Amino acid sequence: MNFGSLLIVDDDRPLLESIADDLRSLGYRTETAESCHEAIQRIKEHPFDAVICDVNLPDEDGFRLLDWSRRESPETRIIMLTGFGTIESAVDAIRLGAFDYLTKPVIDDELDFAIRRAIGQKEVAAQGRQIKQAFNQRCSLGNIVGHDYRMLKMFDLIESVADTRTTVLVLGESGTGKTMTARAIHQLSARRDQPFVEVACGALTDSLLESELFGHMAGSFTGAHHDKIGKFQQANGGTIFLDEIGTASPSLQVKLLRVLQDREFEPVGGTKTHKVDVRMILATNLDLEESVRKGQFRQDLYYRINVVSLMQPPLRERTSDIPILAEHYLQEFVKQNNKSITGFSLEALALLQRYRWPGNVRELINVVERAVVLTKNLVIQSTDFPEALRRDEMGGESGSGLSLPGNHLKVALASPERELIIEALETHGWNRQETADCLGINRTTLYKKMKKYGISFERQLIS
Repeated sequence: MNFGSLLIVDDDRPLLESIADDLRSLGYRTETAESCHEAIQRIKEHPFDAVICDVNLPDEDGFRLLDWSRRESPETRIIMLTGFGTIESAVDAIRLGAFDYLTKPVIDDELDFAIRRAIGQKEVAAQGRQIKQAFNQRCSLGNIVGHDYRMLKMFDLIESVADTRTTVLVLGESGTGKTMTARAIHQLSARRDQPFVEVACGALTDSLLESELFGHMAGSFTGAHHDKIGKFQQANGGTIFLDEIGTASPSLQVKLLRVLQDREFEPVGGTKTHKVDVRMILATNLDLEESVRKGQFRQDLYYRINVVSLMQPPLRERTSDIPILAEHYLQEFVKQNNKSITGFSLEALALLQRYRWPGNVRELINVVERAVVLTKNLVIQSTDFPEALRRDEMGGESGSGLSLPGNHLKVALASPERELIIEALETHGWNRQETADCLGINRTTLYKKMKKYGISFERQLIS
């Protein structure tokens, strides 16, 4: 049984072979070296789990190997051996990065215990990196960034449906990142190497949109001088993303229903039927159920596209994500503009979290890019943000409508504080500890304020 790979470094040949044989008998794959330079060469050729190295070597001392390993092979654990052990040299070795420091003559059990600890620590560190990588991947699916519980639930759903052919409907306000969600679904699917074709349905007239989606034949309408391949054919084998699907006309809805059902269509002015293999993702910021009730959207089409729906939460409902979103885009724009900005001031971050973000993530991206381009500071300050954002903080619409008996300060502040607490609780899934941490108060204070304002999860559900 192989417990790990070891390199023993010592210029005392008989001792070297004796230690190596003992360790091999315990199940370790063990190799040897008799000098510092030979050891470095061996480590370059093979990444050992641990190196047991004598301090005194013929060319350079073991501390030279320790220093090199710390820089060039930081995952390798170094155990130092010496025949002249002192507390000072042991402290120096540990300070310089050695995992352990043993004195000759080495006791077999002591060495075996040190090696097992070293390899165990390496495995724990590797598992920690994997967990961190997995968490970072969950909190940054493609370019979608967030650790709010709503976003994590959305990531779960994306991962579940990505590698299927199921039609997905992405719901949410403008600027919440519906296009990025569609791209993430495509990238996680088996179609990732095939085309991803996006069509903004609301940006084109009915006739142009029909031609854009299905193509047209030459002469089918004024200006159609040649045949044109539509977006559905361009997306064949891949994914087509229809944004603002709620604006589609009744006639176009009929054609879309046919494509969804049969995966076939005819180009404008043509008679030849084209079959396509496409995965459809659609998005809207409209209430399609209301549109169906008003007769503006076909009920049968709605049922067809609403197989799996993803709700993209507005930014104001996931304020805990604002700092990591701001930092994420800060790094992007710093790199693009070759700036030396190191981050945001606490006041700037607090302002970003208090703002209501009517334009959602898209607006935040614009605010961060503007600040990076215009600031002369190493740390972005609240004064680097647009005046409209700072004016909203100073009062804006929320302050202008305040009309309370006698304008008593405590009464005036109570309502905003209650709403702030409810919003924070909802953002953190009603987890009291996380909410208290977010608000900068202890949990006892949060409980008292919840009791004071009559806030409970059950009451919120009833209301």
